[in-house]
Amino acid sequence: MVHSVIFLFSFLLLSIVCKGETSGKAEYVGGTVAQCKAGLDGRLHTSAPGMVFLSGKTRVEISYDRINLLEYGQNASRRIVMAVLVSPIFLLSKARRHFLTVGFQDADGKQQALVLRLDKTHVRGILASLEARTGLRVQYQDEESRKSGRG
Repeated sequence: MVHSVIFLFSFLLLSIVCKGETSGKAEYVGGTVAQCKAGLDGRLHTSAPGMVFLSGKTRVEISYDRINLLEYGQNASRRIVMAVLVSPIFLLSKARRHFLTVGFQDADGKQQALVLRLDKTHVRGILASLEARTGLRVQYQDEESRKSGRG
């Protein structure tokens, strides 16, 4: 009996750990979505029947069959403020920001765009999930982005 409980608990824990990450923190930084303002923090979910960005009462849902562009890129900048305030060693490190652009057609057939800044810990899972669900390949802005997005 005890062995069965331990086995069941181990199995459940392993399935949670190994499950692909299909959601993560995201910030709306731009695009053509009327109900979103730049700087809106929320979560991006890719396990629903469509991609969903949620922030409070704001919900943007895009059906996977309407998505026609997935682009990923990074913006790396030196940590000058941290170097001045804390230590010059921060000049050697870069702060990377991870951006996902999703192009899609709305219900009226007009081309729209959604640009999100993703949390770095969820980038790979979200990109893999979007590729699998849309059938599209992510377009990478440069080689560094490709390495970060693919691993």
